[in-house]
Amino acid sequence: MLGESGILSEQMRIAVAGGTGTVGRRLVAALVRDGHDARTLSRHASEYPVDLTTGAGLDAALAGCEAVIDASNGPPTPESRAVLVEGSRRLLAAEQRAGVAHHVCVSIVGIDDVPMAYYRIKLEQERVVEAGEIPWTIVRSTQFHDLIGSLLSAAARVLILPAARARFQPVDVTEAAEAIASVACTPPRGARVTVAGPEVHELRSLGRLWREATGRRTLEVPIPLPGKLGRALRDGRLTTAEPDVRGQVTFASWLAKSPRRAPRK
Repeated sequence: MLGESGILSEQMRIAVAGGTGTVGRRLVAALVRDGHDARTLSRHASEYPVDLTTGAGLDAALAGCEAVIDASNGPPTPESRAVLVEGSRRLLAAEQRAGVAHHVCVSIVGIDDVPMAYYRIKLEQERVVEAGEIPWTIVRSTQFHDLIGSLLSAAARVLILPAARARFQPVDVTEAAEAIASVACTPPRGARVTVAGPEVHELRSLGRLWREATGRRTLEVPIPLPGKLGRALRDGRLTTAEPDVRGQVTFASWLAKSPRRAPRK
């Protein structure tokens, strides 16, 4: 039953594939907070363990579910196709057997225009969802603050701050999860919904913000971005000027909440 806002007003049973991951944990928390019965699905889940590469556990996990959010992920290698593409086929088939009414696929802004192997796999996953029998919505998000922070932290281990002209529009993962959860509680759209952060930055400016917040000593090193990939990143293909949902938490304010500062000597 729909409320005045278009959000389903009654409690729903919603399964979150990849529910122990970075965005999956926040999705489950948001759904539970709003009174829904959220099931955490992953290989390591205590109550509903599933394996998308084999289909094991899916029928039991989806029994009685009205919606499924697929926030599963795989390593950024060709092997991730087994989880994202073949896994989506298994998941959708199990949803059809269970009578699920809405499939929400979590994806990435700009993957049509950035020539990366992982993004090609994500596009293939989207096509599987679009061609499936379950009514769907695809939610595309820009990169999470956590991802940018992890990238910069990894570079800092060798005392480097990558000064690339790649443009990003990072979003707070909790804000993204709120938007995805909201979509799952509304009727399927058969369309894409975009979620993005409040600001567009080049990686080099994000790195300077990170260094200031953490106090890490690093050397700023220009990173060339050759070819079609470099052109796409410089052109901001992973950003969007008019997202359907725009987050409010900037990268600087995210850093201020929990800046991983270097130890003082």
